[in-house]
Amino acid sequence: MRFRGKRIGQREIAIAIGTLVGIWLVGGFIIAGLGPVPEPPGLQPIVLKGGKVRGNRIATKSWSFDYTRARLSPDGTNGNIQGVRHGIILRKGKPYAELSAEDIEVNTQTLDFTAIGKVHIVRLHDPQKRSFDTDFANWINSIQTLTMPHPSYFHTGGATLKVAKITMNFKTGAVKLSGVSGNILVAH
Repeated sequence: MRFRGKRIGQREIAIAIGTLVGIWLVGGFIIAGLGPVPEPPGLQPIVLKGGKVRGNRIATKSWSFDYTRARLSPDGTNGNIQGVRHGIILRKGKPYAELSAEDIEVNTQTLDFTAIGKVHIVRLHDPQKRSFDTDFANWINSIQTLTMPHPSYFHTGGATLKVAKITMNFKTGAVKLSGVSGNILVAH
């Protein structure tokens, strides 16, 4: 084969092809390394949008949340639930309190959760119409207790109390208010 009057042999053709393949491989590796490295399979979080996350304690439901967005760990044991607008905490299998919160961290193994941001809790079927507002609430499922350790507001009837800490025991139905400030009229 001749090119511009010079003879081109098989050796020169092989060198040219080898050089082009080398440039193509090096260019491919450089381009491939420019983007983000994908997470290995099994390590990617599970992202859910719009729905319900349900926690089960043996065969009995403990709580359920309607949410805007949920992100669970790859194994599904921990998660972050955002925009909870209709959460239900159950007592003896029946709805006992309704919860709304900006953000909730859940442990699906222990069924514990922590609600942060604007948190509103209403006791259901309560003749005293008690409700609570706080920025932090912690549910411990093993002892069926909801604790609000930050300053909170306790609403009952037409009265509102500012409290340093609230503890609700769902087993006994007891509500403990600590550091109460405010006025309330007690009927006699």
